[in-house]
Amino acid sequence: MSVLPLVFTSGWASGINAYAVVLLLGIFGATGLTDEVPASLQRTDVLIVAAVLFLCEAVADKIPYVDSVWDSVHTVIRPVAGAVVGALLAGQSGSLSDLAAAAVGGSTALASHAVKAGTRMAVNTSPEPFSNVAVSTAEDLGVAGIVTFAMFNPQAAAGIAAVLLAAGLAILVFLWTRIRRFLRRRAQRREEKRLASAAHGTTGAPPP
Repeated sequence: MSVLPLVFTSGWASGINAYAVVLLLGIFGATGLTDEVPASLQRTDVLIVAAVLFLCEAVADKIPYVDSVWDSVHTVIRPVAGAVVGALLAGQSGSLSDLAAAAVGGSTALASHAVKAGTRMAVNTSPEPFSNVAVSTAEDLGVAGIVTFAMFNPQAAAGIAAVLLAAGLAILVFLWTRIRRFLRRRAQRREEKRLASAAHGTTGAPPP
């Protein structure tokens, strides 16, 4: 069976939470749930580091604006992680070249990271912090659920990941269109108010 669906799913998930992907795959491999995971991801030191970084992300990702800084730092890390995980999975399977798997995993991770980072910036325009917690929790649960499902039905999991990626891109475009329209209208109102104030000041000024 081709490892491509699992590579695609892990790439999508890596763009959202790379540490969760490494941790989950490592645990699944170490417990014998699957033989698709290479030994390098099952090492104890890798699992410990992934777990610590996952906990750090779980906290940072739920704090407004801190999450956007975290996303900026991970603009390179997540796609690279997606590429590396994809190449390792391909190397373990032998059904796909490492280079092709790295390209699929890295590009998919970059796309889902762009959706995550862009959506989070849009959410941060809301004054209350609860939306950040809700979105972050939904992302974590989605990654855990789909990566776990991929162990049992990789084709279906890849299909779900593809739908979520497409839906995320559509939502991102919609949100930013609405935000740009709002900012443009607000700037227009400010300009109209400034011009009205300037006109009032001119008409109210005493003659020389």
